[in-house]
Amino acid sequence: MKDFNRENLMFSLCGLNCGLCSMKIDGYCPGCGGGAGNQSCKIAKCSIERGKIEYCFQCGSYPCEKYEGIDEYDSFITHQKRQIDFKRAREKGMDIYNEEQKKKAEILHELLDNYNDGRRKSFYCTAVNMLELEEVEAVMEELHRDIKPGEENLKERAATAVKLFQDKAAQRQIVLKLKKKPRKKK
Repeated sequence: MKDFNRENLMFSLCGLNCGLCSMKIDGYCPGCGGGAGNQSCKIAKCSIERGKIEYCFQCGSYPCEKYEGIDEYDSFITHQKRQIDFKRAREKGMDIYNEEQKKKAEILHELLDNYNDGRRKSFYCTAVNMLELEEVEAVMEELHRDIKPGEENLKERAATAVKLFQDKAAQRQIVLKLKKKPRKKK
């Protein structure tokens, strides 16, 4: 929202991990409170009305009617962990939570730089967001151990990375796919 500014552009007002979003990575969105972005965000408007609350979980009315149905479908980033991430941020404290997200963002950039065959950005953003930091780090350790520089071409590296992430997610019965809203029938 124009002129809506926040210090933490990694973790949104409503609980999305903006630092792990393909739109922010590509420079199309500054993240929640970056001074531009979603001009009609009713949650940002609510924050302004309530004295610029930094995170919705700090509001005495949270969760309110604005959250009804908000997690049924994903946008450019998964909404599936929003409530869990709010809980973790509240319990651990924002400094610790942000450090974890920064580590995830560094790993995401490594994946995009070294394991993206041009078709994996959304998958990697979702995988790094949905899995716990320790799980993401375990996948990266396995990738570093199994793939030596120059041994595999980019397509093979990408396929190996995707398989490792899918296997890790399957252990927790997580599907690494955005929940898209069905198209309206004409």
